[in-house]
Amino acid sequence: MIDPDNLIWITIGLPLVALALINLFGRSPNLREGCTILVSSVLFAGTCLLATDVFAGGRPQWTVGEMVPGFSIAFRVEPLGMLFALVASGLWILTTLYAIGYMRSHNEGHQTRFYSCFAVAIFAAMSAAFSANLFTLFVAYEVMTISTYPLVTHHGNREARDGGRVYLGILLSTSVALFMMAVAWTWSIAGTLDFQTGGILRTAFERGQISETQLGVLLGLFAFGIGKAALMPFHRWLPAAMVAPTPVSALLHAVAVVKVGVFSVMKVAVFVFGIDLLAETEVSRWLCYVAGATILLGSLVAMTKDNLKARLAYSTVSQLGYITLGAALATPDSVIGGGMHIAMHAVGKITLFFCAGAIYVATHKKNISEMRGLGRAMPFTFIAFAIAAISIIGLPPGGGAWSKWFLAVGTVENHLYWLTAVLMISSLLNIAYLLPIPMRAFLSPADTKPPAGLREAPWMCVVPLCITAVGTVVLFFASEWIYKVLLPITAGS
Repeated sequence: MIDPDNLIWITIGLPLVALALINLFGRSPNLREGCTILVSSVLFAGTCLLATDVFAGGRPQWTVGEMVPGFSIAFRVEPLGMLFALVASGLWILTTLYAIGYMRSHNEGHQTRFYSCFAVAIFAAMSAAFSANLFTLFVAYEVMTISTYPLVTHHGNREARDGGRVYLGILLSTSVALFMMAVAWTWSIAGTLDFQTGGILRTAFERGQISETQLGVLLGLFAFGIGKAALMPFHRWLPAAMVAPTPVSALLHAVAVVKVGVFSVMKVAVFVFGIDLLAETEVSRWLCYVAGATILLGSLVAMTKDNLKARLAYSTVSQLGYITLGAALATPDSVIGGGMHIAMHAVGKITLFFCAGAIYVATHKKNISEMRGLGRAMPFTFIAFAIAAISIIGLPPGGGAWSKWFLAVGTVENHLYWLTAVLMISSLLNIAYLLPIPMRAFLSPADTKPPAGLREAPWMCVVPLCITAVGTVVLFFASEWIYKVLLPITAGS
């Protein structure tokens, strides 16, 4: 049996092994991609092995070293990070398989660079998931930003370059101007950056080293500095990044980038501020309003988009607001609901993007208005889309039903009934902009007579989306287990 402490550096290092193999076999696509699938599978197996120790109460840790006094690269695994790592490592396998089918079907160039950047992004995601302190989290966050920029600009045309400038500009400016300042301020107040159950700022607050007003300002620096959480008005990078190939969109929205953002917000709320402190001072109440506005406005904008990827992008903006809201409500149920939604949204949204890419591969159609009657030619794709949409909406038997339920309970516990209404209205808007897509595909007559038989995308595209669609239902029945897994992070509440 491998020591859990050693499993940390093994799992974090495996994506770098994949990076080396991808470049070593760059001129042999079969070997290059075979190594990627092999390493991603080993990574998931190692992550599952580590999870058995963490969910049994273990807290393995590993310190690389101290950069300067008080600022160390260190890792310590707790249940929230463990859940995120399981999601990221598991979906890397399916995203790689999907990317092979998609990239080969389109004869995309620079595929070695594509898979290399993908591996570095997973390395950053695993590092963030296991981070033991704010400094390590910040470094992993920035590595994620830089490594995904070449993926966003993959096509190399003017549209891709423009989208990449918006992507990099917003994410770097917010992190350098706000996130970095928040980290430095936390260090100056608390004298430590190490994540602690119950939060590291409580003692400083009780000693009068920081006031309620200053706590609110510091929370704002974190919330908006972590631009990957896509809180409005710092959300424009996400729709701009849709110029990337669909496997990249799936990576951005489900596996790595936005999940690192909302995971970081949740981590800061729970282990830097502490949900007890947030609840007692109510300094996060304003963030509830911002998250609620993001939820509604994202859904309303999504309804106006005919381009499928653009609609899904604004849907993601809205859904990320749910997770931030869970942190801001600062109750045990809301925090668990937000943590659950990281997994529920990841599996549901990656399915929707997989479907969007499969439709484009098979038909070269991007707009929803052009998809009438396609369900009869692509039944697996559109059935998977419908199943994932049900989960995103929050209806049984989709996993999203449970995460949204606990978030709603959090609003009631705070007596913020207008936010309960926001969650209900948002779910109705989800129905309005998601369900008509498969309904149009199955029930509307086709614009032109389609050829007889199936016209599904290559099997490497279809199999992953079918697996993730089933995964949304599996998560519905696994909700009690996830609840118990996340319960320790609310200790002291």
